[in-house]
Amino acid sequence: MKGMTSVTTPLPGGMTRSLRRVMGRLTTTVSAVTVAAMLVVAAPASGPAGNDSVTTAPGNPELRLASAHRPRWPGHPGRALVRYRVRPGDTASGLAVRFHAWTRELRAVNHLGRHPRLLVGERIKIPVVLAAVRKARAHRTHHHSAHRPAHHPVRRVTHRAPHRGGRHTAHPRPKPWRHADASRTTVRRYVVRSARRHGVEPNLALAISWQESGWQQRRISSAGAIGAMQVMPATGRWMSLTVGRKLNIYGLGDNVTAGVSLIDLLRGETSERRAVAAYYQGLGAVQRRGLYPSTKVYVRNVLALRHRLRHGWDPS
Repeated sequence: MKGMTSVTTPLPGGMTRSLRRVMGRLTTTVSAVTVAAMLVVAAPASGPAGNDSVTTAPGNPELRLASAHRPRWPGHPGRALVRYRVRPGDTASGLAVRFHAWTRELRAVNHLGRHPRLLVGERIKIPVVLAAVRKARAHRTHHHSAHRPAHHPVRRVTHRAPHRGGRHTAHPRPKPWRHADASRTTVRRYVVRSARRHGVEPNLALAISWQESGWQQRRISSAGAIGAMQVMPATGRWMSLTVGRKLNIYGLGDNVTAGVSLIDLLRGETSERRAVAAYYQGLGAVQRRGLYPSTKVYVRNVLALRHRLRHGWDPS
């Protein structure tokens, strides 16, 4: 109160140090409780419908989904909804791969059509497959532990001459080829059947396959593209998510399925000409940099082949 003088009584040195330690612990505890309360207040209680919990994931969804209370998609076990704001260059299939989700489920939960076009700034919900998130996390953990075992100390590695011969020489793992030596007539039949099943013009799929491999399954490019449709391993994993099962791109049927599914997906994202270009160059590169000179030649060749196929040309 005003007019009163504050009197401070000195404490012994030991009591002063003890009091400081207690106050420090109390301050740390109060700060932790305050931060936790802020997180609880900031977390959304429910989604737009009122009963479907949604979490915000501006970056990697695994960081948000690692908590004990994972937001679920009601009626869909093993799924968690992640709220996301569409950015330039985002596509439904690209987001599905990035967030470990199924493209068809992403379309369903956001009421999108077969060939969705996302608007920049639009808020969507992504149904993340929790089992896929756990599998990806376990794969990364195993990968790191395999290169740096816990029971071995880190030490400097000296460069040595490679071991040649002997019983410890590693043998390359055989490739899981199926119908690798199929005739061109067989490859043509597989491509036409898959194209009709996916709603792709058969002559366009045939033209791309001929340009890529000459309708030959046992082909591996210098870049690592495989089979009749020259599918990269990463693209094969991406298309596995799209079709809903694991594809073996060393098998003729799955290789054609992966290639035709990619054509179908690209046609839904851009024009036909740019879809053909994206099959060769990549959709992201086409959108960012336009068509490379080699890509323009590729597109002209494919469209010319399609024209000839439409008029009865059959190189098989």
